[in-house]
Amino acid sequence: MSDWHHADILEAIAEHQPDAPAQAFVDPLGGASSRRYSQAEMHRRANGVAATLIERGAKHQDKVAQYLYNAPEYMESVLACFKASLAPVNTNYRYVEGELLYLWDNADVVAVIFHGAFASRIEALRPKVPSIHTWLWVDDGSGPCPEWAIPYEEAAESLPGSGGSLTFEAPWPRSGDDLWLLYTGGTTGMPKGVMWRLDDLWHISNDGRLDPFDLSGGVEGLKPQFDELLMRRVSLPSCPLMHGTGFLTALGGMLNGGCVITLANRRFDATATLEAITREGINAMAIVGDAFARPMVRALEEEPGRFDLKSLEVVVSSGAMWSAEVKRAFLRYCQEETILTDSLGSSESIGMGRSDSTAGEASETASFVLGDNACVLDDDGNKVEPGAGVLGRIAVSGHIPLGYYKDPEKTAATFIETGGVRYSLPGDYATVEADGSLKLYGRGSVCINSGGEKIFPEEVEEVLKTHPSVRDAVCVGVPHERFGQAVTAVVELDDPGRFSEPDVIGWVKRELASYKAPKRVLVRDSVGRAANGKADYNGLRDWAAGELAAQEA
Repeated sequence: MSDWHHADILEAIAEHQPDAPAQAFVDPLGGASSRRYSQAEMHRRANGVAATLIERGAKHQDKVAQYLYNAPEYMESVLACFKASLAPVNTNYRYVEGELLYLWDNADVVAVIFHGAFASRIEALRPKVPSIHTWLWVDDGSGPCPEWAIPYEEAAESLPGSGGSLTFEAPWPRSGDDLWLLYTGGTTGMPKGVMWRLDDLWHISNDGRLDPFDLSGGVEGLKPQFDELLMRRVSLPSCPLMHGTGFLTALGGMLNGGCVITLANRRFDATATLEAITREGINAMAIVGDAFARPMVRALEEEPGRFDLKSLEVVVSSGAMWSAEVKRAFLRYCQEETILTDSLGSSESIGMGRSDSTAGEASETASFVLGDNACVLDDDGNKVEPGAGVLGRIAVSGHIPLGYYKDPEKTAATFIETGGVRYSLPGDYATVEADGSLKLYGRGSVCINSGGEKIFPEEVEEVLKTHPSVRDAVCVGVPHERFGQAVTAVVELDDPGRFSEPDVIGWVKRELASYKAPKRVLVRDSVGRAANGKADYNGLRDWAAGELAAQEA
């Protein structure tokens, strides 16, 4: 069978274990009351949402935006879209009006599912998006449902009982060609919609299982395997579901027949996360590198004995650097079998590489093993041989996206064919070491050109973060009359008393070539990373240029 669809698989799981827990929304620090849903409850509610969207005019493969914080309604409404062959569209809740208008217009969105906290923002922009005919309001206690919206609960409960069926039949057939649109802001430009076929997405998910399903018998052939292979893992996407890492962690948990936990706090809270692991018995968790792991280690050190991490089997990180030093510190509080997986991927390329650490050995920072379908291609499209010392771009073949939605020019630049093989090359540069491992340099779009030398910010940032005074760091290229660009570091301090600009610069020079070291190191209260761990390189470059100009005035 070559036409897999998530709705078919998830419905089969629910029919097999209707009473098993599917989702839970908890406040581990004791504020909001918890909400818990079984497989049967989640599917019946998703059926109601799917029916409402179709009744309101949604057609086959119309686009539906999730404008939500982490909550059960996020994955439940995505499930509804899958069931109805509608395409979910992630929406960054940090976007302002102009960005939202661009996103929803570019994606041809016809329906938006939103938390009540965003009602006033939507009120102001509704006249500018006349193609959106349906607004589903998720009550978060921030105010009453607007008159132009439908309460989400009303939609979810619109098919009471559903005759006992957990399946949903839309007026059109499902297809593995049905889409999930993952909009990515990247480091430059407006968001781009990455078009993932559900069939490709399923194969990637199944290939990543410890015990992959035998797919030869189709969905019916899966059912006898459920008892043996379903892990029923409890998963916690501690990063936002609006980004790929959090969403794919939650979706993977659902495809394992497991329970997905979402937390009531809307910003990452290390203490709440550790408390949730302790109370809910979390087995799999997604984080964003040091940005999440450092504060968790600090909380573990400050309150020894409070938290119990023995349930943790795997912690996956993606989107930002996870240093070996922090991995080692975190592993001290885990069971011996716990695996920390640093996943190298992007919205366009899942499975570029990975790096696993266990209690016995923490992998080096930014050192990865190539994925099964990954390689490094040089500028001529040839595969880079191990140990050649040639810098190239990481490429992934096999199950990759169709391209960018309504953008053939950018699609042609990122998705190329060479040697009869189609690849996705999102722009991550690396060399292949003699042992076959990757040495990652970073995204070419933020590469600094100083005096003719290419400098990848992430390589410098890795070293900066190991300085005793530095908590986080971002490197940018500030315009310079002589060098074109000057490497400038923007740092967030962990120990201000130990900070010295000359000492930090010297620290980098001891590890890297002198031309890669920052000319200046500027201090900010926060480098301002987004919830997915990404830095605003353009904004920080402009800030640094302004700060240096003010100091020279």
